[in-house]
Amino acid sequence: MIPVFEPVIGEEEVAAVTAALRRGEISGSFGESIPRFEEAFATYCGCKYGIAVSSGTAALHLAIAALELKPGEEILVSASTNIATALAAYHNNLVPVPVDSEALSWNLNLDLIEDLITSRTRAIIPVHLFGHPVDMDRLCAIARKHNLLVIEDCAESHGATCRDRMTGSFGDMGCFSFYANKVITTGEGGMIVTNDSKLAEKLKLLRNLAFTTPRFRHEMAGYNFRMTGYQAAMGLVQCGKIEKVIEEKIRVAKTYDRFLEKVEGLQLPISSTIGRHVYWMYAIVVQPGLGTSRDELQNQLREAGIQTRTFFCPMNLQPCLQEQPGRRQVECPIAESLWKAGFYLPSSPKLTEQTIQRIAETIYRIAEASHAKLTA
Repeated sequence: MIPVFEPVIGEEEVAAVTAALRRGEISGSFGESIPRFEEAFATYCGCKYGIAVSSGTAALHLAIAALELKPGEEILVSASTNIATALAAYHNNLVPVPVDSEALSWNLNLDLIEDLITSRTRAIIPVHLFGHPVDMDRLCAIARKHNLLVIEDCAESHGATCRDRMTGSFGDMGCFSFYANKVITTGEGGMIVTNDSKLAEKLKLLRNLAFTTPRFRHEMAGYNFRMTGYQAAMGLVQCGKIEKVIEEKIRVAKTYDRFLEKVEGLQLPISSTIGRHVYWMYAIVVQPGLGTSRDELQNQLREAGIQTRTFFCPMNLQPCLQEQPGRRQVECPIAESLWKAGFYLPSSPKLTEQTIQRIAETIYRIAEASHAKLTA
């Protein structure tokens, strides 16, 4: 089976983790690896401060918690995203309001934002979906106009740029994931980046149970969202590889483009006109002209030994969010269509041209067979 993703992990990561363990960097409360990783990754993103945490979901949760918004207030979120984005608002007693997707980039549609803003709206979380950058200059202008805070969800966009600035550096905070399938990984883990010194100190306090002096008397209700030292040691090595990984992911995407452009009925990912798309995953959308459904195509690819994954169920359709007090019913027809017809192909940076060609030719054969049946 050709997997959807395989992380790039070498002997350097093994050596770094082993060395950190020998230094006793077991927990996330001490050691040299965490601050070094925070500094290196924040610098890469063009930010002053990095706050390492236990996951990308924890990063989003902590970023929202640091804003101290009132229960029932609203946060606009991309409709097409991993549910972690909306859950970060939900678990902070805030109401996530989905913004439907654009038809081509699949990011949130900036034209829809202002019509969704109410007196309860306090922030917006754009997601750079599959590594395609949102137009953050335009989004931040809308946010400033309406006095909204901005938290960038960069779980899939390490190294993506908008007009030569890294994603994560535009908003009040940027949140990254280092899960196993991300551009770089620490296994589990995440990071918040910011240029706000007060926010950075608050985030560091909150991630560690808000310990102050005396140690076991707590002025704030904090969280245990610490990253371990040996994860950070691995992250440091991965940070040094990030540009090479991105180079390979772009190679994979352009190779897919070349082999799949002859297949009628597939919407391929568009390149960014405002910056660098890092193609976290190579995602495609099945259109009627293919002659078969998304689900049938996935089934046949699986039978051929090729693993795939669907797009995300949009936030307006998530069952666990349906009964939330204050929830607003927002129609998201584009995000819903992506959920029904979109999926992504194996996207490991290790993929060879021969393997990508095999995947593309399998899709082509399935499409040709479907057309033959329809015309028989």
